[in-house]
Amino acid sequence: MCRMPSGETTQAGVHEPERVRPTQEDEVAAAGSELIGGPLGRHALLGTSWWTPVRVIALVAIGMFALGLVQKAPCYNGAWFFGASSQYTHACYSDIPHLYQGRGFADGLVPYFDELSGDMQYLEYPVLTGLFMEVAAWLTPGSGSIQDQEQWYWMVNAGMLMTCAAVIAVCVTRTHARRPWDGLLVALAPAFALTATINWDLLAVALTAAAMLMWSRGRPLAFGVLLGLATAAKLYPVLLLGPLLLLCWRAGRWRAYGRALGGAAVAWTVVNGPVMLFAFDGWSKFYTFSQERGVDFGSFWLILAQNSDDPLSTDTVNTLATLLMLVCCVGVAALVLCAPRRPRFAQLAFLVVAAFVLTNKVYSPQYVLWLVPLAALARPRWRDFLIWQACEVAYFLGIWMYLAYTTSGDAHKGLPTDGYHWAIGLHLLGTLYLCAMVVRDILLPEWDPVRRSGEDDPSGGVLDGAEDVFVLGPAARPARPEVPFEAARVDWGGTKTSGGSL
Repeated sequence: MCRMPSGETTQAGVHEPERVRPTQEDEVAAAGSELIGGPLGRHALLGTSWWTPVRVIALVAIGMFALGLVQKAPCYNGAWFFGASSQYTHACYSDIPHLYQGRGFADGLVPYFDELSGDMQYLEYPVLTGLFMEVAAWLTPGSGSIQDQEQWYWMVNAGMLMTCAAVIAVCVTRTHARRPWDGLLVALAPAFALTATINWDLLAVALTAAAMLMWSRGRPLAFGVLLGLATAAKLYPVLLLGPLLLLCWRAGRWRAYGRALGGAAVAWTVVNGPVMLFAFDGWSKFYTFSQERGVDFGSFWLILAQNSDDPLSTDTVNTLATLLMLVCCVGVAALVLCAPRRPRFAQLAFLVVAAFVLTNKVYSPQYVLWLVPLAALARPRWRDFLIWQACEVAYFLGIWMYLAYTTSGDAHKGLPTDGYHWAIGLHLLGTLYLCAMVVRDILLPEWDPVRRSGEDDPSGGVLDGAEDVFVLGPAARPARPEVPFEAARVDWGGTKTSGGSL
């Protein structure tokens, strides 16, 4: 790895550690930079002009989000409303316009309090997401035909979700202070742009990214509050408290974890409490729907169900999926407590959310949004990230072609069931591949691109550089003398890095 001998000095005269330049340590980033003039030079003036990394990445994220809106244009011009299969053949489906009328927003119904007339008795989304949907409905003009209103509703939501996308890119960019350009992984992720406006997941993703930033800055209470709000928008963020507990156990940082846990509990209760108290049936719909929902798109459970003469019952799948998730959590716990060096928080956050995605009975295409920011922090290597993204884009196209096949009634239109199973397999293999790279980095820290640049855990906050107080297995043995790496090492991506001790 090419490293400058010294850091940077701000205009105020404060000496700061030098930022890592991906074009000097990542061959894929270096090759891609040829499109804009080549790798960054050693004497480039960073941070001295308006074009700081944060601003550049935020603008790139907004630009990619706009391209995603353009990709949805065929549906905006009519496919959402006419002909069930056209929104699939154009791969531009979105839940947003369909639920404007289907969940009572067009009729002014209050989510969770007013019953719906369709097949869903109450809104099946967490409370903070329901509030987001309601605010968008307030901003939607009530004049014109229902189709005009649905179009406006989608556009209003798209504007609000674009703000969330910019927040995510900025938070990831600022979480690893010496590696701001890793935020480009999020900003340029193709699956991120393609799935951003399918549903409202970006709200929870933005709050989770902001929580990660707060933890990296040593602010556990703010982290907890933001994570509690994220959990009030989507369930998956609460999973981050599990690996964080184990990390704080290993480092003995119980006070910080207590503040994070307390902040999360209070924030979640403040949002959910009033609705739970005055409209319990409506509030609980999200949880009962998640439990009662059968095997659905994107999961390996669907492959098993569609190739079995006697599919498993929903209760059995729920039990088995829960057991598989628990097994994965035990594996993560073993990594935390037995790894030769304490894993980074972002690595474990990615692994536990990926485990949930892989074992769950449904994988909607927008669920990839949960993993993109965590993947950028856990394994900031362009080759591995793009391999995973290619698999996710293939799945994105596969599910819409499969739905086109099942809704059109034309055997020559779309993707048959066997083809869709291959698309699911690609998604599963791509995610497992990235998980394997992260696990390798944990077991062999010299392969970790973040630690190779001389850092411990830049997203770890109070954990960064902390001494271990509780370890198991090989990690509990006396440390061997540190030996410099004199010979060049070669990353799996083909990047040669010079020696130096970790």
